[in-house]
Amino acid sequence: MKNARVKNTLFFAAPFIASALMLTVIQPPFGWAPLAWVSMVPFILVCSPQAKPRRLFLAAYLVSLCYWLGNLYWMVPVTIVGWIVFCLYTALLWPVLALSLRYCRIKKVPLFLAAAVLIVGIERMQGLFLGGFLWRLLGHSQYRSITIIQIADIFGAGGVSFLIAMVNGLAAELIITARPVRNLPFLYSIFTHCGISNGARQKNLFKITQLPKIALVCTAVIAAILYGRWRIAQSDKFIEDGPVVAALQSNVPQSVKRSFQAGEQLFDDLMEQSKAAARAGAELIVWPETMVQATLNPEVLQILEPTHLWKALDKALREHSKDTAFVLVGAYGGTPDESKMHLAQRYNSAFLYQTDGRQYEKWYDKIHLVPFGEVLPLRKTLPGLYQMLMKVKFIPYNFDYSLDYGTQYTVFEMTSPVRNSTTDKNSLQKEKISNGASRSAREYRFAVMICYEDVVPAIARNFALDPNGQKQLDWLVNISNDGWFVNFDDDSKEVRPSTELAQHTAICVFRAVENRLCVLRSVNTGISCLIDSLGNIRDGFLSGTLPDEAMNRTAIAGWFIDQMPIDKRVTFFSKYGEYLDFCCEICVILLIIALLSAKLLSETRKRRTGLSRRSNGKRSRKIQSK
Repeated sequence: MKNARVKNTLFFAAPFIASALMLTVIQPPFGWAPLAWVSMVPFILVCSPQAKPRRLFLAAYLVSLCYWLGNLYWMVPVTIVGWIVFCLYTALLWPVLALSLRYCRIKKVPLFLAAAVLIVGIERMQGLFLGGFLWRLLGHSQYRSITIIQIADIFGAGGVSFLIAMVNGLAAELIITARPVRNLPFLYSIFTHCGISNGARQKNLFKITQLPKIALVCTAVIAAILYGRWRIAQSDKFIEDGPVVAALQSNVPQSVKRSFQAGEQLFDDLMEQSKAAARAGAELIVWPETMVQATLNPEVLQILEPTHLWKALDKALREHSKDTAFVLVGAYGGTPDESKMHLAQRYNSAFLYQTDGRQYEKWYDKIHLVPFGEVLPLRKTLPGLYQMLMKVKFIPYNFDYSLDYGTQYTVFEMTSPVRNSTTDKNSLQKEKISNGASRSAREYRFAVMICYEDVVPAIARNFALDPNGQKQLDWLVNISNDGWFVNFDDDSKEVRPSTELAQHTAICVFRAVENRLCVLRSVNTGISCLIDSLGNIRDGFLSGTLPDEAMNRTAIAGWFIDQMPIDKRVTFFSKYGEYLDFCCEICVILLIIALLSAKLLSETRKRRTGLSRRSNGKRSRKIQSK
């Protein structure tokens, strides 16, 4: 009996394993994107009405847990306990999806629709634990399929996931209605255990009742392709050349950076790169997140001693930017307390130095902090639990490093000489850009997303439009420190990249398409690149030292300059946001309520039936005794 149960569980696990393997390889750096369109078919097939819910739940959870533990391995250097806890939570979503699909099959809901709604809803729920960890979505696998992802300017990345899930659901439905292949014993056995083969399947795969479903899904895919081609074809009418911009890339693992002993060396190395980019003609130079290890707020700098290191770094940046280029740096922010001896608030910030040698009047403080990575949410509400987490190394440091949340969506402004759109690459590299140029100047506006803020669609969307619904930006900047997620060999001093670097870049593609805003990425350890408003991760550049192919810019230091394209289009997504995702999430929540209600009703009926039987038994015994 025990062996039979184990065997049945393995049969249930096999389809989940097949889906897990495909879901792994469709994402970068593997990039087997076409598999995404069938990756969920085994998952859907195993969620049969004949499947026992407990066995289905257990198999889905165990496979899901292994899937997330394996694919989020790069979290281990930050927090082993946090990695395990997060995976334990996220793994619960697969059983919820499995039971929901089973319920929909019982109720005869068309699978192309059920799969699309449920998968997108579950993907949206994935971001609840860390306030927005929307990682490894089905849609993200298509970041190189430029035509398909254009629908993101209407539906967001969730729309691409929805389309892929529709195709998966339709494929599963066609398989269910087809006669299983009996000359493949193992596959046939799996189908039998999943309840697919019950002796009443149709011989014709394309049964007449399936044609409307096939037509509807095919229409959706064709419409997405036609829309994508239309948006790409019209782009020349709305895109114009902007300023020449530069991104710097350091290659410093977090274990070195967080010691704060190499702060001056890091600054000097980046300053050399920045000067080289300025000589090549850059008008805006972007440094990675927090690579200037100083607090640069004016109210803090003015109370420091003249010889303080922070003041020296600020002075160097002012001198560098004056009559040279606008320089955007990632640094620490803060405000002094009443005694002016400590910082009352601490931030992860971005500061802009202008070509007149002064700081821009505003700076950006990161709004979306990463729980346990940048903020300790339990330190005030549950201090006892917080102390315990400190002891078990749930957090990466052994001291309170919590930052404060920013509140303002800062828009930076810069001026640039107006260029002739026919200017060639050679003249751009040779031309010296300075604030004293005799030509008329144009004003540009841009905003900064720090680190994982580019993973949260709402952050970019809130930057994109002004209160009147008009486009207020010319482009977005993403500065990040992905040095958290690389391996470092102390002996060879070699930095080894993880899959996180490529996946982070792929996700950022969707922020560009959703809002028709190019994104300039400057990332410690990589990948620094320019993503245009169609979602192309641009290879090559006007000048620089990084590899020509953008996705190869990992675990290496360097810089590049390129001309920024500016897209004038305002998107439906920028105006209305993730309405599709939220609708799907509501559907999942309602379905969970329905499942729990059905379970409760079933248990109530069983109790009543049991009580009734016991009552009837007592009556019969009384009659017999009489």
